[in-house]
Amino acid sequence: GVVTSFWDEYSSHTSQRLKLIDCYLAYIVLTGVLQFCYCCLVGTFPFNSFLSGFISCIGSFVLAVCLRVQSNPANKQQFRGISAQRAFGDFVFAHCVLHLVCRLLI
Repeated sequence: GVVTSFWDEYSSHTSQRLKLIDCYLAYIVLTGVLQFCYCCLVGTFPFNSFLSGFISCIGSFVLAVCLRVQSNPANKQQFRGISAQRAFGDFVFAHCVLHLVCRLLI
């Protein structure tokens, strides 16, 4: 079916680096969903902690999507001056800033 066709295309044409980023994206989404479900079931007693963790998930997801877009060889024309190493360096720096801000929310 459609899912099998999509999976075969994804498996054969996607680089190992992009698959690793996709796994990280799936992990971030799962973490955000679990935090939200926990908040709905148990409550939001330390609301700052929930807010900090959820904002961290959303920010990490956005940064990882940016890294995936910049690392994708199909998008080389749009990011001519940015190497994969620079994109990863920007990702790490932005993550440090993001988690510093999230730490200040707690």
